[in-house]
Amino acid sequence: MIQRIQSVYLLVVTILLVVAMCQPVGQFVAADGVTAYQFTPLGITLAAGASQSTWGLFCILLLSAVIALATIFLFRNRMLQIRMTVFNGILLVGYYIAVVAFIFILKGKIEASSFQLGWALCLPAICIILDYLAFRGIYKDEVMVKAADRLRSSHR
Repeated sequence: MIQRIQSVYLLVVTILLVVAMCQPVGQFVAADGVTAYQFTPLGITLAAGASQSTWGLFCILLLSAVIALATIFLFRNRMLQIRMTVFNGILLVGYYIAVVAFIFILKGKIEASSFQLGWALCLPAICIILDYLAFRGIYKDEVMVKAADRLRSSHR
């Protein structure tokens, strides 16, 4: 069952989340319009070498990537695979909530006038969609196996 389409979806989720961990989420632009601070999942590097940590975002992405990769190998237990896929989607929604919270908290701390979104911020949204598609594929397999079991048990 590793060659099933849901395994491909989950592998793509893992790859996209690893890319999202390495790319900036966006940047804060200071009031002067020139100074910009890169906002990455690990933190923000401020002027004079200081930094503000946001390692929680990195941990959420790492945990989600590990769950997606581990879910591929749970093909013998489809109900657990379904639960893990749903949990992964919920975790990624929590990631967006945490990003918004960090943006509002950090915007006041570094006195930035605006925030520009980075392209990597859309990757977890794509992963949520792929998690849903994997969920559908796993659920179809479960329904198909139950139907085959019913047919086998009715002929005995």
